[in-house]
Amino acid sequence: MTAWARIAGQLGVTIALMAAVAQLSDWPRYHQIAANTAIIRLSFTHGSNRQAECRRRTPEELAKLPPNMRKPLECPRRRGAVYVEFDLDGQTVYRASLPPSGISGDGPARAYQRFVVPAGPHAIAMRMRDTPRTEGFDYVKSSDVVLAADANLVIDFSTDAQGFVIR
Repeated sequence: MTAWARIAGQLGVTIALMAAVAQLSDWPRYHQIAANTAIIRLSFTHGSNRQAECRRRTPEELAKLPPNMRKPLECPRRRGAVYVEFDLDGQTVYRASLPPSGISGDGPARAYQRFVVPAGPHAIAMRMRDTPRTEGFDYVKSSDVVLAADANLVIDFSTDAQGFVIR
């Protein structure tokens, strides 16, 4: 076999492999969600209020402490749970009591839920309670949205905006 024939054969095999890779890179088509659907994501990080108020130490308590630890206020670190509800088209699809994160329970609570919904108009309502009370909600937001096919709607919570943010 001559050198030219061997080079032509190697080139032919290389081109055939590259064509096969190019064909398989686009076939079969993969879709993360079904056709004519959209995604709603409820995703936020929020720290609730502390479970107990700070209290002023008495002079006797301060005298018992080492000099470097004599702070007049004693503030417990533990935070309460964040209670959240999410309604989609009049039905509650997510309800959770989210505990605080961290070893001491003083970090923010985190929520992440993904909902695949049909494209089109939807009524959404979010409610959250971050105080120790057991009834009612501190933050409430309702909205009507129209989602296109393959749309991605994110619901966040912002203390700067003082409530839920829809993006």
